[in-house]
Amino acid sequence: MAPLRFALPNKGSLSAPAAQMLAEAGYRVHRSGRELIVADPANDVQFFFLRPRDIAVYVGEGSLDVGITGRDLLLDSTVKAKEILPLGFGKASFYFASRPGTISDSAGLEGKRIATSYPHLVDDHLAEHGIKAKLVRLDGAVETAVELGVADAIADVVETGITLKTSGLETFGKPILKSEAVLIQGDTVEDVPESVRSVEILHRRLQGVLIARRYVILDFDCPVSTQEEAFKLVPGIESPTVSPLAREGWVAVRSLVPRDDAPFIMDELWRVGARAILVSSLDTCRI
Repeated sequence: MAPLRFALPNKGSLSAPAAQMLAEAGYRVHRSGRELIVADPANDVQFFFLRPRDIAVYVGEGSLDVGITGRDLLLDSTVKAKEILPLGFGKASFYFASRPGTISDSAGLEGKRIATSYPHLVDDHLAEHGIKAKLVRLDGAVETAVELGVADAIADVVETGITLKTSGLETFGKPILKSEAVLIQGDTVEDVPESVRSVEILHRRLQGVLIARRYVILDFDCPVSTQEEAFKLVPGIESPTVSPLAREGWVAVRSLVPRDDAPFIMDELWRVGARAILVSSLDTCRI
């Protein structure tokens, strides 16, 4: 059986988080140098390290089976690859930007010049809103396009907005797109049963990592007399796990709770009489 062919970013903001997530999911993705291909025979996977912008093309054309790239890069590629799982990192918004006070909304782009590294994505957005403008395609940073007179506005991914402000620009209108790292799959995968199974396992493992990052395990001791109040605070996935303690009238409770809510839940549990409240992190899971 041929190994699953997996494309990963070789550089940029998605590279390290993608490798880390796959390592947490049980895959071997470590590169000792600048290898372009890393084999993981235990999981029957071959990882190919490619330019982030090229990943959707390789996957969409069927040269590789799956990959991790940005949603913005996937949509701009116009290839036949589909998003099968958002991965929760590399989040950014795609906006129009111009000099303050020059353009206030997308309607003001009519007849203007727009510099971007994402021409297909921007063209589709403009067509959807009935706006006719001239696109100026640039590779790499586009923030200086307005200053140099190449464009009246730009369309680009905005993470913090600091670079835009430094270039004397500000965003306007609603975001064109909310982007993040996504797992993508090509159409040819569905023609090979072994590949379908490998992708299903991959999908399940990555979901396990995502859940583990969002939840923590909460353990506590609770009087039987107030356990129903406690259960309302920690309903868990199916229900909390409850075990009797050696101390009569008390039970030990274990449940999954959202990580961000854990401090507040602990406060409320203490209020209803729970003690020995402990929080533990998860590495991964299957729910």
